[in-house]
Amino acid sequence: MKLIVASNNKGKIKEYKEILEPMGFEVLSQREAGIELEPDENGSSFAENSAIKARAIFEITDCAVLADDSGLTVDALGGEPGIYSARYEGIDTSEGRSLRILEKLKDVPAEERGAHFVCAIHLILADGREIRASGSCDGSIGYGFKGENGFGYDPIFMYGDRSFAELSSEEKNSVSHRAMALKDLIAKLKGYDI
Repeated sequence: MKLIVASNNKGKIKEYKEILEPMGFEVLSQREAGIELEPDENGSSFAENSAIKARAIFEITDCAVLADDSGLTVDALGGEPGIYSARYEGIDTSEGRSLRILEKLKDVPAEERGAHFVCAIHLILADGREIRASGSCDGSIGYGFKGENGFGYDPIFMYGDRSFAELSSEEKNSVSHRAMALKDLIAKLKGYDI
């Protein structure tokens, strides 16, 4: 089944392809599908933003659309950056946003550096049926950048004694917030005739 992922984030598209293509989905990014639309993500939650993106893309295509909104929540920062993860404090780069979080946590002890990656998925099947799914991964914020893999906040997000950027794709794709949301989605899809 052809499936457009409402994103052009290369790291995110790579993960979706690695997880969904073995299940028989033909995964295309917006760019690969020839769609230049960037919907205004003005929802108040990850779930609302994923629905906004999926519905906007679905209106202009004739196939299934999957959108997610995901991000990092840090306990010591009251849940920041949350839904603003991709544009935290107006900083343009992932490295800059990560540095800002490290700076804010510089005096926070290890036991108070809890963090969570959260993902909300909104799938619209070709016939218009909508399915929501969600997942999360618990960890903590490290004290610097570690690892060369991954993207976004992965180098500062510690999962056990390694950062997400130190995990292989296979390891990350089995434990990440996106993987958990996809597991939830797959379980929900079993009740659908697609």
